Amino acid sequence: MYKVLIIDDEEPLREAIKILGDWDGLQVDEVWEATNGVTGLEMLKEHRPDLVMVDMKMPEMNGVEFLRVVEQEYPELLTIVISGYNDFEFTRQAIHSKVVDYLLKPINRQDLNQALRKAVDLLEARRQTHSELITRNIAFNMSLPKLKEKIYLSIIERGFKKQSNQAFLPLIGADKEDNRFGTLVLKLLNMQKICDQRFNRDTELLYFAVANVINEAVMEDVVCFSFPNPKEDGEIIAIFTMQGGYPEDHAFRADYLMKKIGHTLSDLFGIVSAAGMGQVYDEVSRLADSYEEARSSLLAVDLHKLKGATAFGVRGKAGTSEVLSFTSRMPILRGGLESGNMHHAKVVFGEFVQKIKEADSFTIGEAERMIRDIIVLFNDMALDLGVPSDKLPASGSRSSLAAAGISGDFSTTDEYEQLLYRILEYYSEQIRQSMAVNRPFHIEDIKDYIDQHYFEDIKISMFTEKYFLSREYLMKLFKQQFGFGIHEYMQKVRMDKACVLLDDSSLKIQDISEMLGYKDKNYFSKAFRNYYGVSPSEYRAKAEGEKK
Repeated sequence: MYKVLIIDDEEPLREAIKILGDWDGLQVDEVWEATNGVTGLEMLKEHRPDLVMVDMKMPEMNGVEFLRVVEQEYPELLTIVISGYNDFEFTRQAIHSKVVDYLLKPINRQDLNQALRKAVDLLEARRQTHSELITRNIAFNMSLPKLKEKIYLSIIERGFKKQSNQAFLPLIGADKEDNRFGTLVLKLLNMQKICDQRFNRDTELLYFAVANVINEAVMEDVVCFSFPNPKEDGEIIAIFTMQGGYPEDHAFRADYLMKKIGHTLSDLFGIVSAAGMGQVYDEVSRLADSYEEARSSLLAVDLHKLKGATAFGVRGKAGTSEVLSFTSRMPILRGGLESGNMHHAKVVFGEFVQKIKEADSFTIGEAERMIRDIIVLFNDMALDLGVPSDKLPASGSRSSLAAAGISGDFSTTDEYEQLLYRILEYYSEQIRQSMAVNRPFHIEDIKDYIDQHYFEDIKISMFTEKYFLSREYLMKLFKQQFGFGIHEYMQKVRMDKACVLLDDSSLKIQDISEMLGYKDKNYFSKAFRNYYGVSPSEYRAKAEGEKK
């Protein structure tokens, strides 16, 4: 909506303009009046109208004098001149002041509204142009950090050509000869936990907060610019620019900056991180070397020594941990998962984890590589067992694991062990569900298993997990088919087998007890008595007496 000020010493003319103007159609919601130029300037200052209609012949300050003031103090103000005199002086000033239109008295409706429409169209055009300028400025201001990020990434990836990108050098301070450049790489080890607890599961917000901390951790003559690495989940790259100084001073300030950032993130948000710092170079293109040095230093941090606290890699030190392989364990592991024996699978995993704990060192880089390898091996196994590909993590990255509902956080060896078990349990569940759907189920399978494994500790949960069926349904179906409950049938098979074994007088009662899966001879004897009404010894004596 627009505002209009009418300046004329004749009240009838002001009233006529108010009556004849198509204010609603022109989107004018406020119309003010002034009787002379002096009052008009006061109202102009108070109400800031979009358009002024001014009479050229007025007392105290006429239209010519008014327009001269407006031209100096309000150069953007739109004006329409009204005059009953076809005077050259008035016309010349109107032209000089770039008025929108020049109306002669008496004013008619058509001329008035045509002049008003011309003014409103100009106002609309101005607003549109202004809006576009604001939008472009906002877009530029918002995209400037992104532009800097792309420039730095192209340098780190060795794709930046300085000669063909001269215009961008001032954006990153590469146009000043005394500037020095280095890289800090930061790994957020408990990122998902902090994101869930402190940032309402908003990863972008977490990255924004971390970037603010890094960018604000300034020192004298040091400027930081940080951004998340788009290719590595939980990794923050910080480029720092230093002015002047000696190489020894660069290294000292860089290390101090790294530790200040790590401790600040820990104190503010509880973030556990590992950090690595690269060398400081005179040439901006050497940031690629600095990044590789920083990341190598970060990945060399020993997980055994981390213990859930912020750790800093040693400059120039790369990982040297023993290479452990999971490939040889896959056949045994597959057998356990395919048969639904989760306990057996966990034993295999436990042996592998123990080797990790016993290793002289186990670096973050080795831990991440192992996760990637395990995911590749598990995906191959799961696909071969019929698990749909859309149910499997695409890679061992944190975002890929998170999409499968697996937290990829670890900042200690124990937490790494927990992550491995989370991965195992996820694949076990996917394989179990897939096999339950793809493998036809027969209740005889449970009976056959009990007949062959009666000496083991058989639990109904083994069958419910394997066949993806409820406990109640399995027990009801088994009893309908065989006339016994599952527990009753297991007891029957053991007792029938006990009778056969007791007929062999060379076997001791203790041996028979163990062969049937009872570790306690007394418990076996009690179970046998409850089932047959006599003890194993009495049963054997009676059987031997009948043979004579």
